[in-house]
Amino acid sequence: MIVGVPGETESGETRVALTPPVAKKLIGRDLDVCVASGAGEGSDWSDSAYRDVGCAVVDDRETVFERADVICQIRGLAANPDTPMDPYRDGQVVVGTLGPYDLDDESYDELADRRVSAFALELMPRLSRAQSMDVLSSMASIGGYKATLVAAEQLPKLFPLEMTAAGTVRPAEVFVIGAGVAGLKAIATAERLGASVQAYDIRLEVKQEVESLGADFVELDLETEGSGDEEGYAVEMGEEFYRQQRKEMGRVVPESDVVITTAAIPGRPAPELVSSEMVAEMDDGSVIVDLAAADGGNCEPTRADETVDHEGVTVFGPTNLPATVPHTASQLFANNLYNFLDHLLEDGDLAVDTDDEIVDSTLLTHDGTIRRPHERGGDQTDEESEDETAEDEADA
Repeated sequence: MIVGVPGETESGETRVALTPPVAKKLIGRDLDVCVASGAGEGSDWSDSAYRDVGCAVVDDRETVFERADVICQIRGLAANPDTPMDPYRDGQVVVGTLGPYDLDDESYDELADRRVSAFALELMPRLSRAQSMDVLSSMASIGGYKATLVAAEQLPKLFPLEMTAAGTVRPAEVFVIGAGVAGLKAIATAERLGASVQAYDIRLEVKQEVESLGADFVELDLETEGSGDEEGYAVEMGEEFYRQQRKEMGRVVPESDVVITTAAIPGRPAPELVSSEMVAEMDDGSVIVDLAAADGGNCEPTRADETVDHEGVTVFGPTNLPATVPHTASQLFANNLYNFLDHLLEDGDLAVDTDDEIVDSTLLTHDGTIRRPHERGGDQTDEESEDETAEDEADA
């Protein structure tokens, strides 16, 4: 079996799906690895580094798609919206972040027609045995770390308390909204830099984790029952809840030097938690880093991949901070991907067992069947999809 790494085409994407050390592990499992020339350059992995571990390095991406049985990508399908669908062969396996929430019906139909088995790693279930495969957590951790460094570099104040002969410098006030993986990493990083950190999350059960990192947990006077699903993800709440949440948060945001927002709901627009009025009440020179920018942002002034000056406050809207530390990010992504492939490997081939929860949760299409696990669960053929669409339209 040949595992292929065609490299990335998304603008600004510097990561690579498989690093030479991970490719070496696959070769040790009696697999072949085919890599497009230059695929690792953005993350400081040279073609010679791949050759040295036994990979075949070919001249272009097209050759990888022609040769490989399994295609490994950082961004494929709807996760790379500016590029037409890659030339996947009939029966090929595709593994990576594939943008399942944005994948249109035409793309699903084409994948099914080509009998492609497409695994979207964004849909990895929150199981203890799946933690080593969870690319979202790996990348979110890097994002939280980098968000804090971006804020610290931009802020015209020091983060730590300084007691000097010239006087005492008070620590920066950092407020982190959302205590998932990215938020907790941002909290830990800001604490290490010496800031005074507060954090808020709709899920009160994360209070202990926040406080264990040295931050103060902000409790708002809100009814939060039903705010998380069985896997621990936040769920979308009603507009009245968000209105009251913004009102309560209005007393914390203006007092902060730095606000880092990380609140996201899988498959839905990010909740708008920080209004323009709140931002305007912050001191001049304050900084906001909105890690939910790709999904619309948690802050009203946020613009994806732009830096906005709003009433003297700098608002960053990065959508791919892991790509700013591509060497480490590629290492973590490749390890996650290897662990996923290792889970599927049986006697040198990939075994697609849809009774396995990890497979069932991540498999978008297989053997001509459209599955859409993030929408409906279970297998679904093209005809069944059309029937359900017709029924939905009739109900509407």
